[in-house]
Amino acid sequence: MTVPAAAPIGVLIVDDHPLLRDGLAAMLAEQPDMRLLGEACDGEEAVARYRELRPDVVLMDLQLPRLDGVEATTHIRQLDPRARIIVLTTYSGDVRAVRALQAGASAYLLKDALRHELVDTLRDVHRGRRHQMPAAIAGSIAAHVVEDNLSLRETEVLQHVAAGQSNKLIGQRMAISEQTVKAHMKSILGKLGARDRTHAVTTALRRGIISLEA
Repeated sequence: MTVPAAAPIGVLIVDDHPLLRDGLAAMLAEQPDMRLLGEACDGEEAVARYRELRPDVVLMDLQLPRLDGVEATTHIRQLDPRARIIVLTTYSGDVRAVRALQAGASAYLLKDALRHELVDTLRDVHRGRRHQMPAAIAGSIAAHVVEDNLSLRETEVLQHVAAGQSNKLIGQRMAISEQTVKAHMKSILGKLGARDRTHAVTTALRRGIISLEA
């Protein structure tokens, strides 16, 4: 009796950079046990495409327009608690990775991971295994979670700074004194190891602590 061949792993790619989507699509095309079901360029489209296609595995960028990767992961997991999602980022200390894993993502990889690592992770996640995060990446995330532990107030101040607001205006918006804003900024600079306000904002954006869409 002939055993029927297993259906290929259906994959949805979510990334706002066409070149990266093309690269991932080319990688999938080389794997006889995988096939590309569709693509999405932002978080809202990712949720819609998941609902339409029901892929076996989603490759999800963390930094996306409209809904970011963490929010999209949360929405998809609410839609289908069995959804299997691998989140991708360019930065090993991206604290959004922790949030994504807490939201139900099955694995976290760097975009520049070796091709066989991504392929092996896809197969592991499809089999229902929660892929083990490489020790170097896990250590980097853990370190930054500790270092970047801004208070809610500090995060709010930095979000206002990212919007280009002065200390005086931030104080008015938050109903605190300008001196308190300055004290928060001093603490923020220390925690992020930032030279100045601009450096603090760029560091926080890169690490997923704040968002321009917030």
